[in-house]
Amino acid sequence: MRKNMTIPGLRKPLTRTHKKYGVAGVATLGAAALALSLAPNDSGAETEDVSAAPVAVTSATGERQIKDVHAGITDQLAQADQRAKDAEAKLKAEQAAKAKKAAAAKAAAAAEAKAEAKKKAEAKAKADRKAKPAANRSVARKPVYANNLDGWIREALAVMKEKGIPGSYEGIHRNIIRESAGDPQAINNWDINAINGVPSKGLLQVIPPTFQAYHVEGTSWDIYDPVANITAACNYAADRYGSMDNVNSAY
Repeated sequence: MRKNMTIPGLRKPLTRTHKKYGVAGVATLGAAALALSLAPNDSGAETEDVSAAPVAVTSATGERQIKDVHAGITDQLAQADQRAKDAEAKLKAEQAAKAKKAAAAKAAAAAEAKAEAKKKAEAKAKADRKAKPAANRSVARKPVYANNLDGWIREALAVMKEKGIPGSYEGIHRNIIRESAGDPQAINNWDINAINGVPSKGLLQVIPPTFQAYHVEGTSWDIYDPVANITAACNYAADRYGSMDNVNSAY
């Protein structure tokens, strides 16, 4: 048996669907023809042959229905595809918005951190600028003593204050005038110390062994240095007499 039937007037062979509708049509037409042949015929007219035209009409109707179903499915698929594309586009838009928001927040945080760092740097620079002149003023305020008897006594008093050695300007000045008349290079070559080979030297007539024993740290080791001579003599006087202020004669 052939797989496809060909009906006159149709170019394409009938498919299984077409066959279904075609058989139904033929069955209907056969029943109609049988009814006509059994019915009385008063006119005596002859029964005409039934053509295949109704089969073609029925087949065409089925084909249109198939096309309509196909078109409906195609439209539904297209709508579903469009919905999927719309959902994907919406998701991408949301993700892009989130990424943009995160990037903006990150940029804002970076800008804030940069501004804070700049603020701190400016504050530090301002503090440094303020501290530098203060340090310079401190250095500038370091006393500069005159290179004379008054300057030597005042500088010696500053050293003595730092080292905790007692003595006053008046007591030191008084004893210097008596011992050397204010001459830092004065030397006694006639007293008992000189006879013993250790003459007294400097503003307060200190012998070398005493100078070395009572030398004040931070001053010169030259016995003729005015400040070194005064501080060593006052250190010795503080040890022996409590202070140079208590010395009123040879010591």
